[in-house]
Amino acid sequence: MPTFARSSLRLVLAAAALAACGGARTPYSTTGGALQLSKVVLYRNGVGYFERGGRVTGDNLTIRVRKDQVNDLLKSLTVVEKAGGRAVSISMPLDPRAWANAANATLGPGSGSLAEVLDKLRGTEVTLRTKDGEAIDGRILIVEAIVPEPGPDKEQRIERDYKVTLIKSSRMSVVRLSQVAGITLHNGDIALQFQRSLDATAGEGMFQQVDVTIRLSGQHSHDLVVSYVVGAPMWKPTYRIVLPEKGKGAALLQGWAVVDNTTGEDWRNIKLALTSGAPIAFRYDLHTPRDVIRADLSAIGSSRRATVSVGEAGYAQPDAAPAPPPPPMVQPAPKTDAAKDSWGGGSGRGAPANKPTPVTRAPAPSTRSVETKKVDEISAEDRDEPSAVDAVALSTSMQANTKSSMISGLTRYDLDDKLTVPDGTSTMVAIINQQVEGEETFLFRPGGAGSGYEANPYRVIRFKNSTPFALESGPISIYSGGSFVGEGISEPVSANVAVTIPFAVESGLLVSSRAQYRSDEIRLVKIVRGVIEIEQFGRRQTTWEIKTQIARTEDITVYVRHAKAGGSYALMPRPTGAEDLPDAYLIPIKLAAKAIETKLEVIEQTPSRSTLSIWDSRALVLFEGILAQGNLDRAIRDKLAPIVKLRQEVAKIDTEIEGKTRTRQELDQRANETRQNLEAIKRDPAANQLRKKLSDRLEQFSKDGDKLGRDLVELQTKRTEKKVGLEDAMQNLDLSPKEPLSPKP
Repeated sequence: MPTFARSSLRLVLAAAALAACGGARTPYSTTGGALQLSKVVLYRNGVGYFERGGRVTGDNLTIRVRKDQVNDLLKSLTVVEKAGGRAVSISMPLDPRAWANAANATLGPGSGSLAEVLDKLRGTEVTLRTKDGEAIDGRILIVEAIVPEPGPDKEQRIERDYKVTLIKSSRMSVVRLSQVAGITLHNGDIALQFQRSLDATAGEGMFQQVDVTIRLSGQHSHDLVVSYVVGAPMWKPTYRIVLPEKGKGAALLQGWAVVDNTTGEDWRNIKLALTSGAPIAFRYDLHTPRDVIRADLSAIGSSRRATVSVGEAGYAQPDAAPAPPPPPMVQPAPKTDAAKDSWGGGSGRGAPANKPTPVTRAPAPSTRSVETKKVDEISAEDRDEPSAVDAVALSTSMQANTKSSMISGLTRYDLDDKLTVPDGTSTMVAIINQQVEGEETFLFRPGGAGSGYEANPYRVIRFKNSTPFALESGPISIYSGGSFVGEGISEPVSANVAVTIPFAVESGLLVSSRAQYRSDEIRLVKIVRGVIEIEQFGRRQTTWEIKTQIARTEDITVYVRHAKAGGSYALMPRPTGAEDLPDAYLIPIKLAAKAIETKLEVIEQTPSRSTLSIWDSRALVLFEGILAQGNLDRAIRDKLAPIVKLRQEVAKIDTEIEGKTRTRQELDQRANETRQNLEAIKRDPAANQLRKKLSDRLEQFSKDGDKLGRDLVELQTKRTEKKVGLEDAMQNLDLSPKEPLSPKP
């Protein structure tokens, strides 16, 4: 290592040592002096509620808080004086980094040198001690690199050096940096920043600390309760489920919570509570001074100039009046909420996961908490051999003294026993040990159970959360027959809500489906001023088919997650046992014992409304079907019958017109063919007899065509009369039944 590099390293260490405050450092944590931590409430959104209590003598209470938690503390700090005093003010120092950012930036890991540090500290007063013992003090003026001149020996190693220029009063001193053995910083704030920056780089202390001072008034001694909310690791749930022995019945549900203490202090003999749900929490900077940009109006007064004017007799030019200064802007000081909040307590017991330090707890009582149901005893003769993992063994080996409470829509686990969690450890605490009704069954989701299992369902545990607790999302280990059979995870489950947890793939079952769409019957909704409103059903029919590769000795149920058709589609009819999900139905399909396959048709239909004209053929069919109903209301029948009669008469006329028009078209075609034949034999003297026959036929075609034309005119006239009458009747018809009218099937 070059001489200058070794010297620079020693000088950096020396500067840090000179800047240190002395003494061993303690972990940076949020501490309240004489106030002991008594309660901790952890949430799932990255914050924790901390409560301290105790007696303080004097008028000031100092709380030491990590720099990264100052804003959360200011946002949520509450101070309660039990004996009638009150908190007057809360004060803390501003961040000194604003005065030393330039120097602090050079201390980043892997960057910067002593010369760069000193150059960034221009203007700072220091004392340089040389290797000869000389002390030179002054303010740093400049740090310059010395360019060495090459010597006669080309192999001579060239070492880079710097010279530091100090100024004191009118005297400047120049010192080679390689000759400096020690540096003293006279600016305490910069020295403190060096120390804190080195702590952060080395991973010691982790964060800066700020002393928050609460000034109290009233009597000399104060009995205080201080609470605040700061960032904390979320608690993590994990569950165990022991399946019922016969596939359906009582299943054992156990819940644990993993709690992490990263606060920098031990939680000794505290009340612990765990809250589920998602309360809103955010960051907000209340510690950093926040300047407001204001308009600079300085130029208004200085930019005004009086114009030079030549004086004239009898006139005077007055001086321009100076512009008034702009009024000062008043910047409001930040306010701190001091709303008092009352919280209940919780408790639990646990053991540290990372340190050998034992967890302090009281001996386990012989009876369980009243909130935990007792697991039925299973006699030894009911099983062939003892199992290491069964419902009785797990239930009796765990005690969950936990109470449930609802606070503003959030479920909270309050642990009855006090808990000790050493700093820097993870602890598991028992929160649930209770029987729930459940069953082991199968669930098929569209797409199957994954790649290679597209047609296979999951093996699942379905149970109802009959506990008073909301189950947060977390891993769930499933046990059956004395061993582990799989694991799953679920979305959060509220109390008294059923949940389905997949934990394995059932490759012995195959599930398939096919769907088809069609329209259904038309129903009459109403008739208003000639407009016929109808209701028509769209239908989706899905056929689910389940096959088993092995004959089963017992009936099984496969739950199918059937995606909803959307819109206003509804199940018609609704399958027995179907459950509603936000975007699907959970439909049970039973496969009988020894059966190889089974099918179930799921029908969804939705009404869609549209309008018809009376001249639409579907309208006449609909009206005729409605009149065919034997139990049709007489008033409705009396209104519809004349309409149907007129429409039938018009339809009959239309049929006649269509027939006569078709006959007339055929006559015209045959007449044209006869004319062409007559034209072909016109010059043949031997075709007189044939010519006469064709002429007589053409004359008859003309007579028949004239008669058809007269009949069509008469029918068109009659149709027009009927049409006008029908349209008038429709305009005067107002029919609005209570329920849509269906035609007779």
